[in-house]
Amino acid sequence: MLAASLINPMIPTLKLTDLVSTALDWMNDYDTQQLVVAEDDVYKGVVSESILLDSINDAAPLSEIIRQHQDVFATADQHVYELLRLVNQYGLRVLPVVNEEGLLEGTILVSELLERFADELGIQERGAVLVLKVAERDYSLSEVSRLIESNGTKVLSSYYASAATYENPDDARLTLKLNRTNINPIVATLERFGYNIQEAHANDPVESIDQERLDMLLRYLAT
Repeated sequence: MLAASLINPMIPTLKLTDLVSTALDWMNDYDTQQLVVAEDDVYKGVVSESILLDSINDAAPLSEIIRQHQDVFATADQHVYELLRLVNQYGLRVLPVVNEEGLLEGTILVSELLERFADELGIQERGAVLVLKVAERDYSLSEVSRLIESNGTKVLSSYYASAATYENPDDARLTLKLNRTNINPIVATLERFGYNIQEAHANDPVESIDQERLDMLLRYLAT
């Protein structure tokens, strides 16, 4: 999923001559707290609702208002993971897509980006989530997948958080979304092969290990 496929052609682009009141009206109409500004199709940054609301003059042009993130944008061929990095790093609500000449190709609404990404991960599908604690030196997604598939279950998506996220190098986490909710056999298989299950979220009860140590290991995943 690339940036070009996520552009929403219905999202308006502001001009430097547009007024503060115009920008606020459009933000309200399109339910977003930010909008992209361009002049002669050249990307000029992002204006935010919070800054516009601080303006004492609703009739002031955007050329007089602080614009942010003038050097932050995506290119049409960037993958969704790179887009999410930008969104998270800069706290964006919209993401401009700019070509090599600095010309604006369109705007991505972050809310739509997240919805599309959730669909790609299979989040909307009914199924359980497992979180395994794995040492980096022992990490093998193919081996974990093989054990899960031996129970007639598929891994819909996975996410690996490296040990750099945690203080202990053996504390990496592997999060798995599965295509079934009855995961008792899967839990048993993984534990038999020495995997440390930190969390299990499912619609069906899990007869899991060491409930007290994990303090409510089982929760329910809303689907």
